Amino acid sequence: MSITSAQICQAADNLRGFVGYNSRTGQHLLRFSEDSFGLDVAAESITPTSEYVWCTDEDGLMRLDRQRLTWLQNLRIDDRMNFAEPLRVYLRRSDLPEIRAERQLSN
Repeated sequence: MSITSAQICQAADNLRGFVGYNSRTGQHLLRFSEDSFGLDVAAESITPTSEYVWCTDEDGLMRLDRQRLTWLQNLRIDDRMNFAEPLRVYLRRSDLPEIRAERQLSN
């Protein structure tokens, strides 16, 4: 079964949790509630994981960042975070360029 870029993007949008930047340690943290971050994490740095993996690219497009996905995968909590097979395939296929997409908020 082949995995399409649309399936990879959907898997990225289905990631669970929140990422915040800890200013004291200089590291990003993953939590499953916005309220579970300590005082060393500024509220404005907290973002849903599904948004954290996307970076602004040129021409108003977004890029699905392999480095950020690799960090999440290295946490080894795939089930809890909903890190699905299409994302693992995307990380294994480093011979292909990163996905660039136009993203819009859906209601």
